[in-house]
Amino acid sequence: MYDKWLERQLKIFFIALSLFCWETVWAQIRYSISEEQKDGSAVGNIAKDLGIDQRALQERGFRIVSTSGESLFSVNQNDGVLYVNGKIDREEVCERITPCLVNLKIALENPLEIHYVTVDITDVNDHAPKFPEQEKRLEISETVLPGARFQLQAARDPDSGTNSVQIYKLSHTDYFRIEIIDRDEDGKVPVLILQKPLDREVTKTIQLQLTALDGGRPPKSGTMDISIDVLDINDNAPLFTKDTYSVMLDENTPVGTTILRVNATDSDEGQNGEVVYSLGHNVNYKLRKLFHVNPTTGEIVVMGLLDFETKDKYQIDIQASDKGIVPLTTDKSVTIKIADVNDNAPQIEVTSFSKTVPEDSKPGTTVALISVSDLDSEINGRVLCSISENMPFKLMPSSQDNAYSLVTTSTLDRETISHYEVTLEAKDAGQPPLTSVKTITVQVSDVNDNSPEFSSSPYAFYVIENNVPGKSLFSHDTSDKDAGESGIISYQIWRVSAVENHYTSFININPENGEIYALKSFDFETLKTFQFHVLATDSGSPSLSSNVTVNVFILDQNDNVPVILYPVSANGSAEGVEEMPRNVNAGHLVTKVRAYDADIGYNGWLLFSLLEVSDHSLFSLDRYTGQIRTLRSFTETDEAQHKLVILVKDNGNVSLSATVTLIVKVVEPKEAFAASDVKNAVKDEEENNVTFYLIITLGSVSVLFIISIIVLIVMQCSKSTDCSSKYLQDMNYDGTLCHSIQYRSGDKRYMLVGPRMSIGSTLAPGSNRNTLVIPDRRRRDSGEVRDYKV
Repeated sequence: MYDKWLERQLKIFFIALSLFCWETVWAQIRYSISEEQKDGSAVGNIAKDLGIDQRALQERGFRIVSTSGESLFSVNQNDGVLYVNGKIDREEVCERITPCLVNLKIALENPLEIHYVTVDITDVNDHAPKFPEQEKRLEISETVLPGARFQLQAARDPDSGTNSVQIYKLSHTDYFRIEIIDRDEDGKVPVLILQKPLDREVTKTIQLQLTALDGGRPPKSGTMDISIDVLDINDNAPLFTKDTYSVMLDENTPVGTTILRVNATDSDEGQNGEVVYSLGHNVNYKLRKLFHVNPTTGEIVVMGLLDFETKDKYQIDIQASDKGIVPLTTDKSVTIKIADVNDNAPQIEVTSFSKTVPEDSKPGTTVALISVSDLDSEINGRVLCSISENMPFKLMPSSQDNAYSLVTTSTLDRETISHYEVTLEAKDAGQPPLTSVKTITVQVSDVNDNSPEFSSSPYAFYVIENNVPGKSLFSHDTSDKDAGESGIISYQIWRVSAVENHYTSFININPENGEIYALKSFDFETLKTFQFHVLATDSGSPSLSSNVTVNVFILDQNDNVPVILYPVSANGSAEGVEEMPRNVNAGHLVTKVRAYDADIGYNGWLLFSLLEVSDHSLFSLDRYTGQIRTLRSFTETDEAQHKLVILVKDNGNVSLSATVTLIVKVVEPKEAFAASDVKNAVKDEEENNVTFYLIITLGSVSVLFIISIIVLIVMQCSKSTDCSSKYLQDMNYDGTLCHSIQYRSGDKRYMLVGPRMSIGSTLAPGSNRNTLVIPDRRRRDSGEVRDYKV
């Protein structure tokens, strides 16, 4: 591919070079052919006409170098004949150019020769004239004078010379003739000339045919139909079909009612014969607001309210006009008479009105003065007035006609109904009667007749101990049905006794919103419940007040660390020493760790675990009872002394714990027997003392707690008998010992408590419940006996 391109470029270079350096032979010939020649038709023998040896044409590279229509022709290198390449359309090649010449440049190489060939493409009549429109419509008024000219669009013929449009012919008519104007670029243009006046009443439409002919042999033609509409002139005025028009109307005729239809005709045609209707020019603007004429149908329509009392007769002019360029008009008078009817509704007027009435107004207080009237006369003007039912008001007639006073009939209560919509109705005695309605709004003004009301009485609130002093504890909902100043409430703590003052010193109240604040941090172990009173006073004059009892229950938090009761050494440290004989069997009770927690519920439930033990195979610790037992018998190789560190922790969300160290000494049986007598006596005495004080402490706490529960149950006995009252449900109260379960293990008694345990519930070891450890005077060396009580 590249080689061919390079070879062609070299040839072009040598040809250009030869034009400057070598001797060149120049010659020019001309051929003439007609268009529409078939593909391959011979134009002429170039080699023969130029005298070139046909045998050397191929060797010398006989070809067309450049041409304005190269694609239209081709040369044969064997015989030098120029052929038509495809079908030639002169109109496509040269459009309207005459003559149509195609220039070809013929080249021969070795030696180089350049020859010019001109091909003249002659036209044939292969196109017929054609008008831009197949049909032309003209409108000519009958007033147009003879000699008027109407230029038409010329027909087009792509052929040239004599084959183009030469003449126009018009079909026979007495009214028009055709004239041809010759224009160079546009060709021959036809002009239609009027020969005699037109008369629409004689001839409404004229049909003509214009024919265009070219100069071919035979000639070709094209036609265009011409339709001429003779336009009428407006020479006839509209005429009404009746001499007089009259109508009788009731004064209550609805707006939009058609009362009459006028009719006029015009002998002209078209717009000159189309009649439109309107009110006459002398009709004033008031009548134009009352009546309207449909411009197309001539219907007279009521547009405003008619009133017999204002006017009982109207004379209006109706104008009929055609649509001519210079319209002709005709006027006709229409008489409209009005008949009287009861068309005036009564009118209600409030001459004096007190918009606001105090709620403590006495019955018979005048609220408003009312007068009624009716524009109608006689029986149509008689009016009766009444008000809506079920109202604490009534109408009292006055000495004057159609005058009333609106007075109260009973006491008012703003808190029940703050305003009244009083509907006044006035009805005349006409047939049919007409009614008017008017509504007035009577506002009931407030007086201070309602004390503040608390949403519930008494209140019960629950506060977690260790609260932050100064922080809001709770708020209560208080309302006053009165409005304005009478409904603004202020609050204070009501201190009525010295005992209550002791508790009320713990709290303070926001006088504006009733928020309760703590002045100190509460301790459940010290104070579990207290009571105070809140006094709410409105700002009315005179002011009214109410008070409510507030019961506050302190909820327990896990804020007490477990206390180790045993073992405790003589010097008070949490470390004890236990001696045991070497010959004991597996399961022997070594000792029992005793502890208690001042918290209650889950926070007081204690669990025991071994933090450190010298030999894990020798001892075990009961997680719930704190009993330490042997896992196996002692051997000769076992140490004589063992150290156990016991962790005691409660079951709070954030558990607190304490540890105790126990030293277990293993002695020979005889030594153990001697020491056992002394130790048991001392231990029994210590245990009895500790148990006694623990029972007193727990008993006091239980009594106070039971009293608090009884108070709460008494206050809520009408609402719920379940311990989990609505206050407990709302506040998620988990500090109340609703049910308890006691059981015995060894020589200790335990009480498991839960906020919502049902009667008959049982607890297995490992259950997440609250535990109170209660010492018992009785000791058991082995086994557990559990008593469940609810």
